[in-house]
Amino acid sequence: MTGPLWELLFKGAWITVQLMVYSAVLAAAVAFGIGLARTSRLWIVRFLSGAYVEIFRGTSALVLMFWLFFALPLLGWQLAGLWAGTLALGLSYGAYGSEVVRGAVQSVSPAQREAAVALNFTPWQRMRKVILPQAVPEMMPPFNNLLIELLKGTALASLLSIGELTFEAKLARLSTGESAQVYGIILVMYFVIAFVVTRIMRLLERRAKASVGQAPQASGWFSRGLPVSKGVPQPSATGGGA
Repeated sequence: MTGPLWELLFKGAWITVQLMVYSAVLAAAVAFGIGLARTSRLWIVRFLSGAYVEIFRGTSALVLMFWLFFALPLLGWQLAGLWAGTLALGLSYGAYGSEVVRGAVQSVSPAQREAAVALNFTPWQRMRKVILPQAVPEMMPPFNNLLIELLKGTALASLLSIGELTFEAKLARLSTGESAQVYGIILVMYFVIAFVVTRIMRLLERRAKASVGQAPQASGWFSRGLPVSKGVPQPSATGGGA
């Protein structure tokens, strides 16, 4: 391929990264807001947040994207393609992320909550100083998976003629007629972006665990080491006791 076509693909990769980052910020805000609301003592709050999760988890992000871009202007609101894609992806993946937040928060030991109550912490202080610091490390691996899925979901925005990676690859294919080469290149580009995102999330996970005194697990480039309990007797090779 020629230089201008490479420039076209790199420009599309930059738009893809922007769309992923904007959508991820929105999805994180929605995930924490709805996820914490799902643990509320008020039934109406739990009902409304649960309804949000069921609606946006059960509908298509692509159809929502089309609705925001083509149908919303009929109601007097016109969104640019990038923001329609950001809103659709952020709201949809935020619904998935809210379940991650809810599960991680509810997995914190009740003894920790009781200790915070004994220290006369307010509900907000209990959440901020005790529960969330222990829950966030448990959220990081599922959030990593959701972020990679969000990256791949940005390809849906090409149907709105947004100049992201998949859309620019289609233009390059029409210009050169080399489908295998063009799509092979963007597969590699998606993999590189996903690999960088994964390494960043692993770093954030290790720092989150270190902040609460948990030893980070040793991991290689492509895999994570399995923790080995120390001091636990291991069975012998012949099947007998330790």
